[in-house]
Amino acid sequence: MDKILIKELANNLEGELQADSLSKTLYATDASVYRKIPLAVAFPKTVLDIQKLIQFATKNKIGLIPRTAGTSLAGQCVGDGIVVDISKHFTEILALDKEKKLVTVQPGVIRDELNQALKQHGLFFGPNTSTSNRCMIGGMVGNNSSGTTSIQYGVTRDKVVAMKTVLSDGSEVVFKSLSKKEFEAKPHGNTFEASLYRDIIKELSNKSIQEEILSEFPKESIHRRNTGYAVDELLKTNVFKDFSDDFNLCKLLSGSEGTLAFTTAITLQLDDLPPKLSAMVVTHYKTLEDCLSDVAPTMQHSLHTCEMMDKVILDCTKNNKQQLANRFFVEGNPAALLMLEIKADSEVDLEKRLSKLQETIKDSGLSYASPVLYNDDIGKAIELRKAGLGLLGNMVGDRKAVACIEDTAVALEDLKDFIGEFSEIMKDYNQEAVYYAHAGAGELHLRPILNLKKKEDVSLFRAITTDVAKLTKKYKGSFSGEHGDGIVRAEFIPLMIGEKNYELLKRIKNYFDPQNILNPGKIVDAFPMDESLRYEIDRTEPKVETLMDFSDSEGILKAAEKCNGSGDCRKTEKMAGAMCPSYHATRDEKHTTRGRANALREFLTTSEEKNKFNQKELKEVFDLCLSCKACASECPSNVDVATLKAEFQFQYQEANGYPLRSKLFAHNTKLNKLGASVSGLTNAIYDSKFLSGIVKKSVGVAKARSLPKVYSFNFNKHLQIIKKEYVKSKNNLILYIDEFTNHLDVELGKDAIEVLSRLGYEVELFYAESGRTYLSKGFLRQAKKLALANIPKLKEFTDKGIPVVGLEPSAILTFRDEYKRLSEDKAVIDAIAKNVFLLEEFLSQEIEKGNITQDQFTKETKTVKIHGHCHQKALSNQKVTFDVLNLPENYKVSIISSGCCGMAGSFGYEKEHYEVSMQIGELKLFPSIRKSKEDVIISANGTSCRHQIYDGTERVAKHPVTILKEALV
Repeated sequence: MDKILIKELANNLEGELQADSLSKTLYATDASVYRKIPLAVAFPKTVLDIQKLIQFATKNKIGLIPRTAGTSLAGQCVGDGIVVDISKHFTEILALDKEKKLVTVQPGVIRDELNQALKQHGLFFGPNTSTSNRCMIGGMVGNNSSGTTSIQYGVTRDKVVAMKTVLSDGSEVVFKSLSKKEFEAKPHGNTFEASLYRDIIKELSNKSIQEEILSEFPKESIHRRNTGYAVDELLKTNVFKDFSDDFNLCKLLSGSEGTLAFTTAITLQLDDLPPKLSAMVVTHYKTLEDCLSDVAPTMQHSLHTCEMMDKVILDCTKNNKQQLANRFFVEGNPAALLMLEIKADSEVDLEKRLSKLQETIKDSGLSYASPVLYNDDIGKAIELRKAGLGLLGNMVGDRKAVACIEDTAVALEDLKDFIGEFSEIMKDYNQEAVYYAHAGAGELHLRPILNLKKKEDVSLFRAITTDVAKLTKKYKGSFSGEHGDGIVRAEFIPLMIGEKNYELLKRIKNYFDPQNILNPGKIVDAFPMDESLRYEIDRTEPKVETLMDFSDSEGILKAAEKCNGSGDCRKTEKMAGAMCPSYHATRDEKHTTRGRANALREFLTTSEEKNKFNQKELKEVFDLCLSCKACASECPSNVDVATLKAEFQFQYQEANGYPLRSKLFAHNTKLNKLGASVSGLTNAIYDSKFLSGIVKKSVGVAKARSLPKVYSFNFNKHLQIIKKEYVKSKNNLILYIDEFTNHLDVELGKDAIEVLSRLGYEVELFYAESGRTYLSKGFLRQAKKLALANIPKLKEFTDKGIPVVGLEPSAILTFRDEYKRLSEDKAVIDAIAKNVFLLEEFLSQEIEKGNITQDQFTKETKTVKIHGHCHQKALSNQKVTFDVLNLPENYKVSIISSGCCGMAGSFGYEKEHYEVSMQIGELKLFPSIRKSKEDVIISANGTSCRHQIYDGTERVAKHPVTILKEALV
């Protein structure tokens, strides 16, 4: 398309329109296997913007692809027209009617955030997808989403009361429930809306059409039905049949994937909050058949959850840092398990219902274990199940569990036989399929393992999908239970509902969208399901040399390709976790883990540069990455963008040179050592507003940022003095004096020596620069040199069994993390990783062993709030800090749900990043600290975190070891 036309459109919108190569790349994919480069990406701010986009699309005969969070598994959100992302501006809760239990929202409202707002009113929106912490109501309506709760609360279509829309002629229309009298008035007039009602009446009043719908559509008992347009639902009204329900075209629009109208507001029917008390029985099975046999009888107990996980999914959870802890209830090595949750308002009723469920389980005799979970443990189990989709992306190599037949739903009584026949099909194709998800709803997410980079597997992709479609039709099931038709299944709609019904759908599409501008290629006149795939078929794999070792992913390209687009990184700061702090501040797709992985994958694959990393677009997407490492643990696919960024920075700077400021930050330890030798002069300069201003301006540091003081101190001498004062009654340990403790946080090092010595440990010191400053700026050769110098010494301590204890998380945890990519001796690094500890990790273990007790600490009452370092959250855990600071018996300790502080080493100092840095701090951390009384102790074990807290709140945060020193008696 003419660039001038696109520019004119951009100038005519109140919102944004982006047509640069990076934006188009980021929106070329979703969570499906498809890739279509759009013409542009629009971010409308108003309804008028949407009308202008429709007018432009009509005039220029291009498609508009509506998109919210972009987590579509079937390819609904990709197309070669203009992607219209409403997730940025259409995000308001517009109205709440508590009496009628109705809420009206814009389509960009996130499901879990809506329920957070509704909780205080005792209400919630029932449908609950595995992506509920980032999926949006508009997408849920477009897909007719269901999720784990549908067996109790129904699907999204059941909850949609009204929809405010823009039709393809640009007119605004509200669709809602109509009495028979109101319906009869609708066809009159010359409006586009009136013509739609006339056409619907003409079609659905036809008896032969009614009979064809009833004959060919999925069984009525299957409540998860999203095959084509829901014309069968329109028949169940007092207009066409002898039903009590009023007519509502929202039934048709729900599940229509944005192909009929553009939605701007949605009114939803809410439910009372579920009963507060819960119990979950997790039944374990030796065979899949046994597991499926228990579904129907257990579903007689009015379950709130009936979810299944098979061995393939369970095995994936073993390799995910975050989900490993959520496997606590798994006994043995089950082929499959069911998660059966019941709820009640009283303990007595809960136990009564639990007892009856357990009787049914016992009577069947098919499960070999059935532990019962309560309270927070239920949430952990559900999180494990929800992570299933992303965890599948963790499979190393090009063979992946592919979404194509994962949405089949059949009547409950047919489930066992259907899965039996499905398994036979898989055997015929020599496939080990994946089975998981909504057993209680008759829908298992079934996935073949395929390499869609290979022609033969793309052929299997079509063949398997076709055979399973035929099998689903045999059982009169739905081929699209909750994830929609999109591209992958739309081609099979004629098979699923018959040619006559398919022609009806085409006519309906034409009535609503005669110019075919609304998400073309979906539902009717579908794109081929085996074209426009994410990867070029039978391509020659790009050769990408790296300094760091990415062999665990078969190279850096495949490390990026692990991202399957499920969008866990699009959760906001209102949800638990830290991923992804820059996205929390900007709400831009390019600042998500997914955006960065997508961009890296795209340019490493398509770049014609000799150095494939030499792309300005990659520089742009990595620019606001804080290297917090939240993605390393929170991304189910373990896409570690911090490591990808380090390699990118190295490669990009190799091609374009290393900037002066990057050199200064990378070599910061040497500069601090030099400054510490004349610390009085250095600190005087830093204290001077005028002189420090000159320093900051000359190197590109933010004017408002304070500079850390530098010190010179003889720790060896201090240790000898302390050793003479206290008796050593416990084992040796090595206290690691890192580059930050050595020159910036001297008092912290002194406190650690005193605490450990007073607790009876024989302390020896180990001085070393970890390489963190080099890694953060992409100076990988220097980082590798340090690593190779430090490893022999660390190995020596490890071989002797002497633990190495560190104070600064970003330094000590480098030995566990990046060193494995900088050294070829993996066995040595693995051994070292088990022998290096955060101070809190070490002390927590010693407390557990009984080597440290409460009577060594004060009885005073104090309140402590903990902000944990991002690397600790990703590579260790915050509980160790919580446990250690709870040692003084009257200390009241809590963990601030703070995400990333926003400083991230040098990031927060840099003038162009300062504003974002402070924005991130203001999201959760700063407000929490400001609300704390002056006598509340703020704990932060990261040097950058403490600096950020001071600059953002003027509160002095203390390292846990300092708090312990002050508490010693």
